[in-house]
Amino acid sequence: MPAGVLALIVVLAALLLLPLLLADAMVGALLALGLSSRVALLLVIAIFLGSLFNVPVWRRSGASVIEYRPQSLFGLERLAPRLVRAGDEQIVALNIGGCIVPTLIVVYELLRLAAGGGAAVVPALAVIALNVVVCHRLARPVAGLGILLPALVPGCLAALAAQLFAGGNAPAVAFCAGVLGPLIGADVLHLRDLGRRGIGVLSIGGAGTFDGIVISGFLALLLSA
Repeated sequence: MPAGVLALIVVLAALLLLPLLLADAMVGALLALGLSSRVALLLVIAIFLGSLFNVPVWRRSGASVIEYRPQSLFGLERLAPRLVRAGDEQIVALNIGGCIVPTLIVVYELLRLAAGGGAAVVPALAVIALNVVVCHRLARPVAGLGILLPALVPGCLAALAAQLFAGGNAPAVAFCAGVLGPLIGADVLHLRDLGRRGIGVLSIGGAGTFDGIVISGFLALLLSA
């Protein structure tokens, strides 16, 4: 077999196995939060399948923009978006897998920490606030692309801060900070900037499983577990 063909087969096999390897790592990370293996698997499936769907939450007319219709496959539509039509409407949407599901996990973890008393909540809020501020300072809105943020910084910072301040609750705190840092600091607090740059459709968490919100949260969780 020619070397080129063999290399192509290896690359294709790696691409096919990547979602399975990623899903296995995500399930293992969620187990560190004390979730059962069944619940962890269902949440990971929801993240992968939910990446195919966006929920519009806000619209504004009067902007000259170009929309694109995502052809989602784990967020890979960002590599080759398909232009649809020129419009006069700006839309903000939440991606189910890249935003809503991780946020629901965060809400559950924060409620669980709150049930354990204020001693667990105060460090969690401090770590989350720190990551929000850093993500806000590092994020850069770019017309036509969205919000650019160094991929590894939010997750690593969340894990480090959680280890320093959260003690035995470090995995849960790291995940919460890893998700809310990019979500609030990079996306929500920069929505007005994107509006001035003529973005037509902004999907928060729109890269799905490979979005910065998901990557940051699970990276922080893996590093702190």
